[in-house]
Amino acid sequence: MTAPIYNVLFLCTGNSARSIIAEALLNERGKGRFRAYSAGSFPKGAVHPMALELLLRMKLPTEELRSKSWAEFAARGAPVMDFVITVCDNAANEVCPIWPGKPATAHWGVPDPAAAEGSKPERMAAFSDAYRRIETRIEAFCIAADRQAGPAEPKSDRPPSAQ
Repeated sequence: MTAPIYNVLFLCTGNSARSIIAEALLNERGKGRFRAYSAGSFPKGAVHPMALELLLRMKLPTEELRSKSWAEFAARGAPVMDFVITVCDNAANEVCPIWPGKPATAHWGVPDPAAAEGSKPERMAAFSDAYRRIETRIEAFCIAADRQAGPAEPKSDRPPSAQ
């Protein structure tokens, strides 16, 4: 019996940095267990160049990443989400669409690296900090999902009656 693959939608207002980073990370770290998507309530229409630069430096695929509206995922025929996670405080406080399937929801507040000011190294440091925060949450999310699923194989070779 194969384990189900859970659909996860990461939401942010602009869908240009934090939610994009989360989508890329979970698709890589949760491969075979999760399929991640991202969207925004008011998408910028383009992924932030520094988010792409960071993801490429971390050797994560970026080809399928794009800034898109959450309306895509509330529409008929969209993938049914198992989890919807907001990664910015604005999106967490907005009235979200009614998601088909009534997914579990969570909020992971992460400061917006796209709002960082200063030199390029200072702004890239903000993106790196957001990446680390999201990565920590995704690692914990994957571990929790693994624990929830239980062990794939028995821990002992002895039959249950002999234990």
